Amino acid sequence: MKRFLNNIKKYFKYAIYSARADLKSEVAGSYLNWLWWILDPLCFMMIYIFVAAVVFKSSEPYFPVFIFLGLTVWDFFNKTVNASVKIVSNNRAIVTKIYIPKYILILQKTFVNMFKMSISWILVFMLMIIFKVPVTLNFLWFIPILLILYLVTFGISCILLHYGIFVEDLANVTSLALRLVFYMSGIFYSVATKVPAPFNDILLKCNPVAFVINAFRDIFLHNQAPSLLMMGGWTLIGVLLIVIGIHIIHKYENSYAKVI
Repeated sequence: MKRFLNNIKKYFKYAIYSARADLKSEVAGSYLNWLWWILDPLCFMMIYIFVAAVVFKSSEPYFPVFIFLGLTVWDFFNKTVNASVKIVSNNRAIVTKIYIPKYILILQKTFVNMFKMSISWILVFMLMIIFKVPVTLNFLWFIPILLILYLVTFGISCILLHYGIFVEDLANVTSLALRLVFYMSGIFYSVATKVPAPFNDILLKCNPVAFVINAFRDIFLHNQAPSLLMMGGWTLIGVLLIVIGIHIIHKYENSYAKVI
């Protein structure tokens, strides 16, 4: 892990500059420019509100905030994990010419998606003001829960980065798996109340996305503190996933350029 921490320190500025370049290239030539980063989550929120509230008659309190919380968490997890499978081959021009620790590519991608997620969080807080969601001390759990989301996402992405180089069909498998996780994470419904026991408890304990979404909804909408046991468990799992992923990358990254 010492090598990992030294590399993070050494290449941190590169990851920041590269993330900025990616963000600028996304909106280059667009008439609405950076406004797309606001319109994109807003449009998805309205679609899911219509489907859940109008079609399926959902009666969740503060429903727009309820939906937006789920979409904000899911968007970060989905985009980062999906991109990680082909991230080395998509950066072939870099990795075949100069040495860069491959997990720095994941770090850079998380910076891009964290920036977009920060915009979504601003919209969430604005909606909370509009719908007069009560503010409590449980809001202080926001950063620890966000950290768990980042650790788990980064760890999974590092592992998929490695196997995505050697398994050609992994991108398709990952896409299908993420689609399943989407429907099992309670983006537009409450896993705790809509899924019958004991399956709701299993989903909340075994699905990190479902746990994080439910934890955010608890502290923002239900005035409840998250489970310390579950938070500790997922923190340890996230760290373990990162250790495994970094170890695999360090062991095999010299062969990546030959394969791609």
